[in-house]
Formats: sequence, C-alpha cells, structure tokens
Amino acid sequence: MDEGLAPPAIEAGASGNQYPALKIENTLYINVKSGVIKIQLLPDVAPQHVKRIKTFATQGFYDGVVFHRVIDGFMAQTGDPDGTGRGGSDLPDLKAEFTQKYGFERGVIGMARARSDDSANSQFFIMLNEAPHLNGGYTIFGRVVDGMNAVDNIAKGEPPAKPDKMIKMYLEP
Repeated sequence: MDEGLAPPAIEAGASGNQYPALKIENTLYINVKSGVIKIQLLPDVAPQHVKRIKTFATQGFYDGVVFHRVIDGFMAQTGDPDGTGRGGSDLPDLKAEFTQKYGFERGVIGMARARSDDSANSQFFIMLNEAPHLNGGYTIFGRVVDGMNAVDNIAKGEPPAKPDKMIKMYLEP
C-alpha cells in the first residue's frame, strides 16, 4: 500500500470533519488496476448502509464491477453489476441515513440513489473533490484513508471508453 501518500485533505478532513479512530472491523479494501483503496466505514452515521456494504464485500458482489460514471473533479461511481448505472442488487432498497456530522469532501464515499431518498441499493460514489451541495441529500457511509491516488487514476467518462473495475473488494483480513 502507499502509506503516507494520501493527500492531507483526507487525513485531516478538509471540511473540518472529525472522524472516529480507524477500527479493523470497519476497514474495507478495494483493489483496482492502479492500486489499493483503503476505506474507513462509518457505522456511527450509516449502520444499515455499512452492514449492506460489508455483506456485499463478503459475498464478492462487487468483484469485477466497473466504474460506470467518473466525472473528472467530481466523483467516481460504481456498484451496478450490469455496468449501466441503472442496476442494483436483489435486496430491498435502503432507507436514507443522512447526516450533518460529515460533509462531502474529497475521499468521502456516499450511496447513489434514484429520485427517492430511500432508494439506495448497491451503487456508491467516491468524491474526487468537495461537493457541499450533496450534504444532507445522500448517505455518507465511509471515506478513503489511503489510496486516493488510485481513485484519481480511474478512467474518466460517462461511461468511460474503457472503464476500470473493482478487481476485488474485501474486509480487513
């Protein structure tokens, strides 16, 4: 892993976010072509979303799933097993767990949804930059603590011409 290479904005919380100490049981990894993304899950604000992500990671649901929508300077979206941006899992949609505790800054991870607040299922996005207009409108369930350089190198586009994929997602071994 690229210890020490995460931008200061991720370590300190550029928007003044104060994150809890990283715990092994709330550490998630995503292997991508350009490296490993280490994620701190935040069950203190989104317990049902964190539970869903852990379930999917354990089941291998996300392995091989592409980043189907990557907007330079904004966010990288994935989690649709069909790769179209319209799919999800067979599980029921989740009720929103919006928070005012954290904001959408670089490295924060939120659940994508349809028009209804309570329509998040399996798709999520990683912020490439701060986006305060998303605060209170999408569930935040984690943040990148290492490997943001790998996120920055994900192929851009809506969809990308040659989309990158999550090779493997897994919990702390």
